[in-house]
Amino acid sequence: MERRTSSATFPPEATSVAAARRFVRRTLSDWDMEQVVDDAMLATSELATNAVTYAGTSFEVSCTLEEEGVRIEVLDRHPARQIAMPSLEATSGRGLPSIDRLAASWGVTYNGLTKGVWFRLPKTADPTPRRSERPAPPTGDAAPAPVSGEGGTRPRTGETSLDSAVATVRDMLDADGAAVLLADREGELVPGASTGAVSWPPPGRLTVAGLGPHARAGLPWTADASDPLAAALGAASLAAAPLQTQSGLLGVVAAVSAAPGRFDEAAGRRLGRIADELTLVLERARLGELERSWRGWLSFVAEASDLLAGTLDSERTMALVTQLVVPRLATWCAVYTVDEGGIVRPAYVWHADETRVDALRELLEAADAAPPLDSSGPWNGYAAAAPDAARAAAGSLAGDQAYAFPLVARRRRMGAMVIGRPAGERFPQGALDLAEELSRRAALAIDNARLYTAQTAMSSALQRSLLPPGIPDIPGLEVAVVYQPAGEGSEVGGDFYDVFACGDLSESAPASRWRFAIGDVCGTGPEAAAVTGLARHALRILAAEDMPVPDVLARLNRLILAEGERARLLTLLHGEITPLPGHAGVRIDLVSAGHPPPLVLDPGGTVREGAGAQPLLGVFEDVDFTLDTLELRSGQVMLCVTDGVTERRAGDRLLGDGEGLERLLAGCRGLSAGAVAARIQRAVRDFGPEPSNDDVALIVLRAS
Repeated sequence: MERRTSSATFPPEATSVAAARRFVRRTLSDWDMEQVVDDAMLATSELATNAVTYAGTSFEVSCTLEEEGVRIEVLDRHPARQIAMPSLEATSGRGLPSIDRLAASWGVTYNGLTKGVWFRLPKTADPTPRRSERPAPPTGDAAPAPVSGEGGTRPRTGETSLDSAVATVRDMLDADGAAVLLADREGELVPGASTGAVSWPPPGRLTVAGLGPHARAGLPWTADASDPLAAALGAASLAAAPLQTQSGLLGVVAAVSAAPGRFDEAAGRRLGRIADELTLVLERARLGELERSWRGWLSFVAEASDLLAGTLDSERTMALVTQLVVPRLATWCAVYTVDEGGIVRPAYVWHADETRVDALRELLEAADAAPPLDSSGPWNGYAAAAPDAARAAAGSLAGDQAYAFPLVARRRRMGAMVIGRPAGERFPQGALDLAEELSRRAALAIDNARLYTAQTAMSSALQRSLLPPGIPDIPGLEVAVVYQPAGEGSEVGGDFYDVFACGDLSESAPASRWRFAIGDVCGTGPEAAAVTGLARHALRILAAEDMPVPDVLARLNRLILAEGERARLLTLLHGEITPLPGHAGVRIDLVSAGHPPPLVLDPGGTVREGAGAQPLLGVFEDVDFTLDTLELRSGQVMLCVTDGVTERRAGDRLLGDGEGLERLLAGCRGLSAGAVAARIQRAVRDFGPEPSNDDVALIVLRAS
């Protein structure tokens, strides 16, 4: 067989886990390995989560088609890290325990640059657990599925295995009929298979608790029509044996006859031996069902976690939660939230039938009742608390049963998730288990979204406070500014700009001089914001005292150094603008302290630097700054930028490499200040395929 390999590399992001799963599914489908796709996706998901969470590096997923099956390996770029073994309570990254259950074999490889965890899956997935001690996870309400003893096939209840069993029982005991009844999660005995003259009891009539003492003791028995099982099956005499395992009673097998006294103790013993063999078949089927349910449970939780982690918008998160629940776990779902006044209201409602969403929402909003916020449990009083008109409009929805799960994260009660089904449909225990797990993850996702929203709002407010409220009108000069913070606004940037009047600012004397500044504080976040605020306010205060530009920078340098460990390096371009007589342009006196030099564009298209380089602020104590002076005549443009422009990256190239910014500015000849700013901003945005990871600030001055 041809040995084939396919690989892909993913960045260290939460969304990469889902992308890795899609890659594995696509690859194995192309190789006609659909029978192991589910196991491969689940194992890959856990290892990719480990790589993102614990290694924090990009990772590579490689699939190799081998003679015996497929080998999949996840490699990260942090070989020094040990393989993490999270606890069973961990919400993600349970990689190795899952691999140990799913794979035929697995291991770890190291080299100087990478660490890889690999696993192999055979061509045909093993239908039963490889380890007898494997724990049984929660499942749905399906009856155990019997398994054939030959060939490893797995027919469902009522197929070949049970049909063969009841036929054998009838023939061996010369009975009128035979039947197998299976115990569901609630202890009700439900039809499994039958042959001959057997009358099935109506639903709910026969339970495990209603059987006689022999069944509860795990022993075969014979009885007449007074026996509960014989009466339920409409038999005058009966021989029966329990299908008993260490984990509990799976059901009973029975032979029935219309004649009394048909079976003796020897028939009961023979039936007991058949029951022992059938129990092994059913136990294998039960474990297979548990295994499939366990894998489906992990896949659902992994997919839900990825989706919930992919959004930081609380409204979108709540909508996503309801659509994860419906229709897999419930017919409808509502997310309730608690507002600042402590009032609990439905925030988002979803129904499997979209035409009933509005009616359900109106019913829940009209109900003067709130779901329990302390513990999970049934909540069936919501409809009774609604006005008669609302219940009438809701129709059958008013009779639905509901189950509520508190949304609690970081010890804060944020509301509840309520799921509902029609009155005739009970909630399977597996659905409740999944819903409770999902509610915990949803609560954390909603809380994260709220915290992110609050942090973003706070950062945006702080960022606005560090920027000037407006740009003054300067005679004979066009001024345009651009400020674009990097990222999604969750952190305050380190770039800033300012343009303001200086000197005597009394109402009787209009401003005759103005100052501008553009700077870049090293880093982002609160520490950078503190230095930004210090610099911007100090510049204005010292300018109001008419302190010369070089002295302003020297004083600001001392102020930054006085911050001690909280200090941050600052590059700054600061200058004073004075109109020339006769509207001939402006004179600019400026200092470039470690900042990218300003560029001056002449009307003919020539570009030159407008100032020399001097030390940046926050490094040396005794620095003497010198003034550079230039004049902007009609049509000349001065461009001032931060390094978010010059260091915009596209692969190995920077926008400022090889006089790239100069050529860009030269192409702006004849444009207004606003048009120049817009063209530079667009060029920065389009220079690289990825969004910029640095703040961008620029000031354009054009003499008119």
